[in-house]
Amino acid sequence: MSEENKPVEPEQSGAPAEAEAAKPAEPVAEPKQPAEAAAETAKPKPERPARPERPAKEAAEEAPAAPSPNQPLLDQLVRILNSEVAENAVTASSINEANDHLPTVVIASEHWANAARVMRDHPELNCNYLRNMSGVDQETHLEAVYNLISLSTRVNYCVRVITDREAPSIPSITHLWEGANWNEREIFDLLGIDFPGHPNMTRIMLADDWVGHPLRKDYEPLDPEV
Repeated sequence: MSEENKPVEPEQSGAPAEAEAAKPAEPVAEPKQPAEAAAETAKPKPERPARPERPAKEAAEEAPAAPSPNQPLLDQLVRILNSEVAENAVTASSINEANDHLPTVVIASEHWANAARVMRDHPELNCNYLRNMSGVDQETHLEAVYNLISLSTRVNYCVRVITDREAPSIPSITHLWEGANWNEREIFDLLGIDFPGHPNMTRIMLADDWVGHPLRKDYEPLDPEV
Protein backbone atom coordinates (compact mmCIF):
# COMPACT_ATOMS: atom_id res chain seq x y z
CA MET A 1 0.00 0.00 0.00
CA SER A 2 1.35 3.32 -0.89
CA GLU A 3 1.81 6.08 1.56
CA GLU A 4 -0.87 8.10 -0.15
CA ASN A 5 -3.56 5.47 0.42
CA LYS A 6 -2.88 4.95 4.13
CA PRO A 7 -5.75 6.18 6.41
CA VAL A 8 -4.95 9.19 8.32
CA GLU A 9 -5.08 8.55 12.09
CA PRO A 10 -6.84 11.29 14.03
CA GLU A 11 -4.50 13.18 16.13
CA GLN A 12 -5.00 12.86 19.85
CA SER A 13 -5.59 16.19 21.33
CA GLY A 14 -5.98 17.47 24.85
CA ALA A 15 -8.97 19.60 23.82
CA PRO A 16 -11.61 17.86 26.06
CA ALA A 17 -9.48 18.18 29.11
CA GLU A 18 -8.61 21.72 28.18
CA ALA A 19 -12.33 22.51 27.62
CA GLU A 20 -13.25 21.02 30.98
CA ALA A 21 -10.55 23.06 32.61
CA ALA A 22 -11.68 26.12 30.75
CA LYS A 23 -15.29 25.88 32.16
CA PRO A 24 -15.88 28.62 34.68
CA ALA A 25 -16.20 27.36 38.26
CA GLU A 26 -19.68 27.55 39.85
CA PRO A 27 -19.91 30.40 42.29
CA VAL A 28 -19.92 29.34 45.93
CA ALA A 29 -22.80 30.90 47.90
CA GLU A 30 -21.51 33.19 50.51
CA PRO A 31 -23.03 32.85 53.98
CA LYS A 32 -25.83 35.30 54.58
CA GLN A 33 -25.12 38.21 56.74
CA PRO A 34 -27.07 38.45 60.02
CA ALA A 35 -29.17 41.30 58.67
CA GLU A 36 -30.21 39.27 55.64
CA ALA A 37 -31.09 36.23 57.78
CA ALA A 38 -33.21 38.41 60.05
CA ALA A 39 -34.99 39.83 57.04
CA GLU A 40 -35.79 36.32 55.80
CA THR A 41 -37.21 35.39 59.21
CA ALA A 42 -39.29 38.56 59.37
CA LYS A 43 -41.07 37.81 56.11
CA PRO A 44 -44.81 37.33 56.77
CA LYS A 45 -45.90 33.69 56.61
CA PRO A 46 -48.94 32.82 54.50
CA GLU A 47 -52.12 33.02 56.55
CA ARG A 48 -53.89 29.77 57.47
CA PRO A 49 -57.41 29.48 56.16
CA ALA A 50 -60.01 30.54 58.73
CA ARG A 51 -61.61 27.71 60.68
CA PRO A 52 -65.18 27.24 59.55
CA GLU A 53 -67.73 28.32 62.11
CA ARG A 54 -69.75 25.58 63.80
CA PRO A 55 -73.39 25.40 62.86
CA ALA A 56 -75.64 27.41 65.15
CA LYS A 57 -77.50 24.22 66.13
CA GLU A 58 -74.33 22.58 67.51
CA ALA A 59 -73.38 25.73 69.42
CA ALA A 60 -76.88 25.93 70.90
CA GLU A 61 -76.72 22.31 72.04
CA GLU A 62 -73.49 22.94 73.93
CA ALA A 63 -74.79 26.10 75.58
CA PRO A 64 -76.56 25.58 78.92
CA ALA A 65 -80.33 25.51 78.58
CA ALA A 66 -82.14 28.60 79.76
CA PRO A 67 -84.46 28.08 82.75
CA SER A 68 -88.08 27.49 81.87
CA PRO A 69 -90.34 30.56 82.15
CA ASN A 70 -92.74 28.36 84.15
CA GLN A 71 -90.16 27.15 86.66
CA PRO A 72 -91.42 29.64 89.31
CA LEU A 73 -94.95 28.21 88.89
CA LEU A 74 -93.66 24.68 89.39
CA ASP A 75 -91.65 25.69 92.45
CA GLN A 76 -94.72 27.39 93.91
CA LEU A 77 -96.89 24.31 93.33
CA VAL A 78 -94.37 21.95 94.96
CA ARG A 79 -93.93 24.30 97.93
CA ILE A 80 -97.68 24.58 98.55
CA LEU A 81 -98.41 20.86 98.25
CA ASN A 82 -95.50 19.81 100.45
CA SER A 83 -96.48 22.31 103.12
CA GLU A 84 -100.30 21.96 102.95
CA VAL A 85 -100.64 18.21 102.28
CA ALA A 86 -97.55 16.32 103.46
CA GLU A 87 -93.81 16.82 103.47
CA ASN A 88 -93.37 14.17 100.77
CA ALA A 89 -96.63 14.72 98.90
CA VAL A 90 -94.74 15.50 95.67
CA THR A 91 -92.43 12.63 94.77
CA ALA A 92 -91.15 14.17 91.52
CA SER A 93 -91.56 17.38 89.52
CA SER A 94 -90.56 18.55 86.06
CA ILE A 95 -91.26 20.99 83.25
CA ASN A 96 -92.80 19.42 80.17
CA GLU A 97 -91.09 21.64 77.60
CA ALA A 98 -92.70 19.90 74.64
CA ASN A 99 -96.13 20.79 76.03
CA ASP A 100 -95.71 24.55 76.39
CA HIS A 101 -93.46 24.21 79.46
CA LEU A 102 -96.25 22.59 81.45
CA PRO A 103 -95.49 22.35 85.21
CA THR A 104 -95.87 18.67 86.12
CA VAL A 105 -95.84 16.90 89.50
CA VAL A 106 -96.06 13.25 90.56
CA ILE A 107 -98.15 12.45 93.64
CA ALA A 108 -98.69 9.14 95.42
CA SER A 109 -102.31 8.00 95.44
CA GLU A 110 -102.64 8.19 99.24
CA HIS A 111 -102.04 11.96 99.11
CA TRP A 112 -104.16 12.74 96.07
CA ALA A 113 -107.48 13.45 97.82
CA ASN A 114 -105.97 16.23 99.97
CA ALA A 115 -103.70 17.48 97.18
CA ALA A 116 -106.64 17.84 94.79
CA ARG A 117 -108.59 19.87 97.35
CA VAL A 118 -105.60 22.15 97.97
CA MET A 119 -105.07 22.70 94.25
CA ARG A 120 -108.70 23.71 93.83
CA ASP A 121 -109.09 25.89 96.93
CA HIS A 122 -105.69 27.45 97.52
CA PRO A 123 -105.82 31.12 96.43
CA GLU A 124 -102.38 30.96 94.77
CA LEU A 125 -103.40 27.97 92.65
CA ASN A 126 -107.20 28.18 92.21
CA CYS A 127 -107.44 25.20 89.84
CA ASN A 128 -111.18 25.45 89.39
CA TYR A 129 -111.47 23.49 86.13
CA LEU A 130 -110.45 19.95 85.16
CA ARG A 131 -109.53 20.11 81.48
CA ASN A 132 -109.10 16.38 80.95
CA MET A 133 -108.12 13.14 82.63
CA SER A 134 -106.60 9.95 81.26
CA GLY A 135 -105.13 6.64 82.41
CA VAL A 136 -101.75 5.17 81.47
CA ASP A 137 -100.23 1.71 81.80
CA GLN A 138 -96.52 2.18 82.56
CA GLU A 139 -95.99 -1.61 82.81
CA THR A 140 -94.43 -1.36 86.30
CA HIS A 141 -97.42 0.63 87.60
CA LEU A 142 -100.59 2.40 86.52
CA GLU A 143 -101.29 6.10 86.77
CA ALA A 144 -104.01 8.67 86.22
CA VAL A 145 -103.02 11.96 84.57
CA TYR A 146 -104.95 15.14 85.41
CA ASN A 147 -104.71 18.43 83.50
CA LEU A 148 -105.97 21.31 85.63
CA ILE A 149 -106.31 25.00 84.88
CA SER A 150 -107.09 28.15 86.80
CA LEU A 151 -109.68 30.03 84.74
CA SER A 152 -108.77 33.28 86.48
CA THR A 153 -105.00 33.16 85.78
CA ARG A 154 -104.98 30.79 82.77
CA VAL A 155 -102.21 28.77 84.41
CA ASN A 156 -102.14 25.05 83.56
CA TYR A 157 -100.81 22.23 85.71
CA CYS A 158 -100.39 18.51 85.16
CA VAL A 159 -100.64 15.95 87.97
CA ARG A 160 -99.65 12.29 87.62
CA VAL A 161 -101.03 10.05 90.36
CA ILE A 162 -99.23 6.72 90.75
CA THR A 163 -100.94 3.53 91.88
CA ASP A 164 -100.08 -0.13 92.27
CA ARG A 165 -100.58 -2.39 89.28
CA GLU A 166 -101.98 -5.39 91.15
CA ALA A 167 -104.61 -3.53 93.18
CA PRO A 168 -104.87 -0.08 91.53
CA SER A 169 -106.85 2.47 93.52
CA ILE A 170 -106.98 6.28 93.38
CA PRO A 171 -109.44 8.42 95.37
CA SER A 172 -112.28 9.83 93.28
CA ILE A 173 -112.35 13.59 92.73
CA THR A 174 -115.88 13.83 91.34
CA HIS A 175 -116.92 15.82 94.43
CA LEU A 176 -114.33 18.47 93.48
CA TRP A 177 -114.64 18.45 89.69
CA GLU A 178 -117.84 16.92 88.35
CA GLY A 179 -116.19 16.51 84.94
CA ALA A 180 -114.14 13.63 86.36
CA ASN A 181 -117.26 11.41 86.63
CA TRP A 182 -117.26 9.76 83.22
CA ASN A 183 -113.47 9.95 82.88
CA GLU A 184 -113.00 7.88 86.04
CA ARG A 185 -115.53 5.32 84.80
CA GLU A 186 -113.76 5.06 81.44
CA ILE A 187 -110.36 4.54 83.11
CA PHE A 188 -111.92 1.94 85.41
CA ASP A 189 -113.41 0.17 82.40
CA LEU A 190 -110.31 0.12 80.15
CA LEU A 191 -107.46 -0.03 82.69
CA GLY A 192 -109.06 -1.41 85.84
CA ILE A 193 -108.17 1.46 88.21
CA ASP A 194 -110.71 1.73 91.00
CA PHE A 195 -111.82 5.19 92.21
CA PRO A 196 -113.22 4.87 95.75
CA GLY A 197 -115.80 7.56 96.47
CA HIS A 198 -117.20 7.62 92.93
CA PRO A 199 -121.03 7.72 92.97
CA ASN A 200 -121.40 5.01 90.28
CA MET A 201 -118.21 3.03 89.74
CA THR A 202 -119.38 0.79 86.88
CA ARG A 203 -118.14 0.05 83.39
CA ILE A 204 -119.12 2.64 80.79
CA MET A 205 -118.00 1.17 77.43
CA LEU A 206 -117.87 -2.61 77.84
CA ALA A 207 -120.35 -5.11 79.24
CA ASP A 208 -120.23 -5.77 82.97
CA ASP A 209 -119.19 -9.40 82.34
CA TRP A 210 -116.30 -8.42 80.02
CA VAL A 211 -113.08 -10.15 81.09
CA GLY A 212 -110.01 -7.91 81.43
CA HIS A 213 -109.20 -4.30 80.61
CA PRO A 214 -108.28 -3.63 76.94
CA LEU A 215 -105.85 -0.74 77.50
CA ARG A 216 -103.53 -2.75 79.72
CA LYS A 217 -100.37 -3.75 77.87
CA ASP A 218 -100.68 -7.36 79.04
CA TYR A 219 -104.31 -7.65 77.94
CA GLU A 220 -105.15 -10.83 76.03
CA PRO A 221 -108.71 -11.04 74.71
CA LEU A 222 -110.56 -14.29 75.16
CA ASP A 223 -111.75 -14.05 71.56
CA PRO A 224 -108.97 -12.60 69.29
CA GLU A 225 -111.51 -11.86 66.55
CA VAL A 226 -113.39 -9.39 68.70
